[in-house]
Amino acid sequence: MMDERQILPRLNLLRIEHRDLDAAIVALAEGGVPDQLQMMRLKKRKLALRDEISRLEDELIPDIIA
Repeated sequence: MMDERQILPRLNLLRIEHRDLDAAIVALAEGGVPDQLQMMRLKKRKLALRDEISRLEDELIPDIIA
């Protein structure tokens, strides 16, 4: 488990990469006939990033026992 000082910079990098992938997917789709294999790889990486972002965000939220 990482502490907040380690999580926040990592989270920022992942968010930037996620936005960059989104832009790359849009550019690929608008470029005439898109390369479907490349599109699938980009989307798969984007989903993996989203999952890791969610996991790290969950680590930042303290567990509260109700």
